[in-house]
Amino acid sequence: MAAPGGRALPLQLHLLLLILTVGWVAATDSQTRRFEYKYSFKGPHLVHNDGSIPFWMHTGNAIPSADQVRITPSLKSQKGSVWTKSKLTFENWEIEVTFRVTGRGRVGADGLAIWYTESQGLDGPVFGASDSWNGLGIFFDSFDNDGKKNNPVILVVGNNGRQLYDHQNDGTTQALGSCLRDFRNKPYPVRARIIYYKKTLTVMIHNGFTPNNDDYELCANVENMVLPLEGFFGISAATGALADDHDVLSFLTFRLFEPGKPVEPDDTTIPQEEKEKYREQYENFQQALDKKKEEFQKDHPDMQGEQADDLFESVNEQELRQIFEGQNRIHLEIKQLNRQLNMILDEQRKYVSLVSDELSKKGTNVVPQTGQLPQAELDNIMRYQQEVLKHVGELKNSVANTLSQVAHPPGGATGGYEVAQHFNDIKEHLHVVKRDLGALVQRNVNIEKPKCPELPPFPSCLSSTHFFMFVAFQTVLFIGYIMYRSQQEAAAKKFF
Repeated sequence: MAAPGGRALPLQLHLLLLILTVGWVAATDSQTRRFEYKYSFKGPHLVHNDGSIPFWMHTGNAIPSADQVRITPSLKSQKGSVWTKSKLTFENWEIEVTFRVTGRGRVGADGLAIWYTESQGLDGPVFGASDSWNGLGIFFDSFDNDGKKNNPVILVVGNNGRQLYDHQNDGTTQALGSCLRDFRNKPYPVRARIIYYKKTLTVMIHNGFTPNNDDYELCANVENMVLPLEGFFGISAATGALADDHDVLSFLTFRLFEPGKPVEPDDTTIPQEEKEKYREQYENFQQALDKKKEEFQKDHPDMQGEQADDLFESVNEQELRQIFEGQNRIHLEIKQLNRQLNMILDEQRKYVSLVSDELSKKGTNVVPQTGQLPQAELDNIMRYQQEVLKHVGELKNSVANTLSQVAHPPGGATGGYEVAQHFNDIKEHLHVVKRDLGALVQRNVNIEKPKCPELPPFPSCLSSTHFFMFVAFQTVLFIGYIMYRSQQEAAAKKFF
């Protein structure tokens, strides 16, 4: 028997989630965060020339590319993962992961996992990573192993390094928090924002239905969660009998600082060994550059006194070149328009001459026959054609004027105001041409074209009586011919 307040329970849950979301936003607004490039990757230049990811390592069937990392392709029994090379050295952090899970089937497998563990789980049975991890695992489980029809699901599972993952129950017995979200085959990439601040873990999910990057929903909130002080970030995925493409587009890591505490500069986090290595690389690059400069001067002694700035165009020269290129394009367009107007003008002149010849042949006193246009309408057509010729002539003159202005711009190429005024004049002329052409097209559509006169109906010269008499006469002749032919054949047989 249901409780009386059973119907109000969903509303209460929504209010609770809203309160938690507002509280999380209020808490994060007061924090200061700093981007950590050593624990992040993002396209479009994601990999080196050798296919490796800076500050990350990939294992298994993972395929890095320029704009994403395919953790597993849509093939059966595939495993892959990517892990940071160095451990995290700060306690409070925030990560934003953008990924896609796509497949042809209605059901996919197995899923994707985001890790923060004390050691790198390079290979294993838990979504492509090792079991019995010490740290945090956030699982995007696609396949329903327990048959309870509660997948796809997002699980937050913690481990102290002594427990085995419960595959048969989809980890529901070990989950610290979960939410049902379908993250497969979405129109936009799915985003996960995971925040660990003062031993409180918050998981926010962007469902991939909208292009708004900030459209997050609260998935889980776990308090009093103790994680290792130092650990590795990682992403893994696996497929089984069913398969999906698991693609990670970006993994962004931010360090969170408490309000009021000074933000440590980035230089303090760079080890001295790396500084020496970068300095040595810079010196090697500088020596190689100086050597190439010397070789170039030996091969081109005539260019030794030339300044490097003279080899490149200045900003003013670039702007003038763009202006001249634009004028050239306008010049070509107006030439094409002028040719089209000449064609229209020739057609109109031919049409007027034909109509004039026809009128001169027939004269003005001839009474129009049935189906022919009266003289008044022909006069109207003549006046209309003359008006069209006048407008087309004006258009042609306007285009010719604009063409001459484009070919010979006033004031030279150095006056900025003259060039701007010149472009405004060209724009006005083009607007006039466009408006006049539109008026001509509209008038051509509205005018009714003259129709050819219809032929009068021809009178019938054959009545039904004559027709039947003709048919009877033909029938008698045909029967007589058949009888005559049969008699001739019988007479011929007597001689054999």
